[in-house]
Amino acid sequence: MAIDDNPREDIYYPNDEFRKEAHISSLDEYRKLYKKSIEDPETFWMDIAKEFYWKRLPNKDLVSYNFDVSKGPICVKWLDGALTNMCYNVLDRVIDKGLGDRVAYYWESNDDNSHRIVTYNDLLRDVCRFANVLKSLGIKKGDRVAIYMSVTIELVVVMLACARIGVIHSVIFAGFSAEALADRIMDANCILLVTADGAYRANKFIPLKSIADSALEICKRLNHKVIASIVNPHLKLYTTQDMNNNPIINWDPKVDILWNDIMKSVSDSCEPEWMEAEDPLFILYTSGSTGKPKGIVHTIGGYLLYAYVTFKYVFNYTEGDVFLSTADLGWVTAHTFSVYGALANACSIVLFEGTPVHPNPGRLWNIIDRLGVNIFYTAPTTIRSLMKFGDHYVRQYRRDSLKVLGTAGEPINPEAWYWFWDVVGNQKCPVVDNYWQTETGGPMITCLPGATPMKPGSATLPFFGVIPAILDGEGNELKGAAAGQLVFKKPWPGIARTIDGKHESYEMTYFHKFRGFYWTGDGVQRDSDGYYWMTGRNDDTLNVSGHLLSTVEVETAIVEHRAVAEAAAVSAPHAIKGESIHVFVVLNNGYELTAELETDIKRRARDRIGALAEPHVIRAVSGLPKTKSGKVMRRILHKITRNDRELGDTSTMADETILDQLFTISGIKR
Repeated sequence: MAIDDNPREDIYYPNDEFRKEAHISSLDEYRKLYKKSIEDPETFWMDIAKEFYWKRLPNKDLVSYNFDVSKGPICVKWLDGALTNMCYNVLDRVIDKGLGDRVAYYWESNDDNSHRIVTYNDLLRDVCRFANVLKSLGIKKGDRVAIYMSVTIELVVVMLACARIGVIHSVIFAGFSAEALADRIMDANCILLVTADGAYRANKFIPLKSIADSALEICKRLNHKVIASIVNPHLKLYTTQDMNNNPIINWDPKVDILWNDIMKSVSDSCEPEWMEAEDPLFILYTSGSTGKPKGIVHTIGGYLLYAYVTFKYVFNYTEGDVFLSTADLGWVTAHTFSVYGALANACSIVLFEGTPVHPNPGRLWNIIDRLGVNIFYTAPTTIRSLMKFGDHYVRQYRRDSLKVLGTAGEPINPEAWYWFWDVVGNQKCPVVDNYWQTETGGPMITCLPGATPMKPGSATLPFFGVIPAILDGEGNELKGAAAGQLVFKKPWPGIARTIDGKHESYEMTYFHKFRGFYWTGDGVQRDSDGYYWMTGRNDDTLNVSGHLLSTVEVETAIVEHRAVAEAAAVSAPHAIKGESIHVFVVLNNGYELTAELETDIKRRARDRIGALAEPHVIRAVSGLPKTKSGKVMRRILHKITRNDRELGDTSTMADETILDQLFTISGIKR
């Protein structure tokens, strides 16, 4: 029996009022479009391509590819032969429709004391100015520019200015160390750096200029030349002096250029550079948690289509909607949904520089009410951090403008899903959970808000043009309800084309393990309704007495406990079982880890999953080791449980100060 014919308590359906306005309003409609997208991809994607301006149309074959390393080099091409320009399509094209006075960006500062509004006309003028700045410095098509800034409109201006003249941008998360920044500048062969004097994240000062200076010193020492560093006076530190009348930040006139000065001296008109559809648009580095960071390359034509269409359908974008995401512009979620995909749809976007709980846990709900936000997109870790403070901060605000809620970045535990649906969305906003990677460019498995019945914790069904499969360890495809390794059979427009300068590594990482498939490295379960449930990275498994358990499964059970805000499960050596389960938990306010509470938490995992899932040890900590993109660094916890103090690269860790506590609480001196 089809899912839509068999309502169940654990399935949530979009309400009839929402469905009336939805682009795709039923599972049947989704299935028809999905069938077309995989059986006739040329027609499906060409119809979408017609929404955009092409200086020259593509060759006869819209897509060509090879996923099998035994047949030659891995290669994917979409719209090969076409000429276009990304910036033109997301700005000029929108303005030509008469939407130049529409708000492109609302900017919200860290401390809620500064706000900006920029229209599409304003944005295009600034983008053209900065494109002319780049040209005045000799930066040309094919050159690479590194961007190291907090979440500001200026960062978006730099991205789009690069796209306008065919320069490849690489946004590097503001907060990476000087060493990590230098590594990425050199790896991407960037010849210009754009940064700011500094920024605040909550109450923490981030000395961007100082970090950038140190990174450039490293580059210089290793004979990598960066011609200049353009500095945006975000905090006005350049004009502030200390008690000795010295500028607060170091200034080297041979290298440093003040943003304000150079922007005054150029025209606000700049013709776009017409680019091949397969020319690179940007390089974006993965977190590098398990080794040297990888520079993922996305190209113009295919990425434009995929960013546009995923934003439109995943969020059911309709004319005039306002979109808010908590993702940093240094990550792919923001590249796709806060910049290129949103602008291609002529959306109004909220750029949020701060943190969700600063200056208080009502910050986001205040923004949503004040700006009339319709679509709110965040990560499960943010949802859980807000849950810790209870419902009253949310209920102080109306939130009646909200239409769609979204979550991505990691599997969401059902308790967080229910809270998001019930408390934040008042049971009227569909919750669109979606699965994707830096490498995919956009969602691959996702709910469509007007069409897909929702199962809390499931990313639901494949997006258009996406053909998933589940393989066992030997590479055999598993049909029906199954669990195994997630792969994709055919290319989609948003797929990354290579790892910059390391195509062999690209082939080895994604195509060598299972020939003929793109290997995600993620585990997945598919239920009898065809819904997909992500189970974490394939190495995020617990082997207890010969039985494999998913870390996500154990963590989900434990986070359901009223006292637990966050949990991370890892294995530790055990004399009898081989491995035992150690769980690090962050408790909600008002709780401490007594013997009674520890027993109760252990019982929760046992009751939910079985005796094998009962943790051997529970450790209460103030925070979990996470990357700057919010992902738990389980490899750090693995090392702690094994008395291993050689932690390797910790440059991607958001807060290294918690390491001492983690070692101490585990009885290990660092």
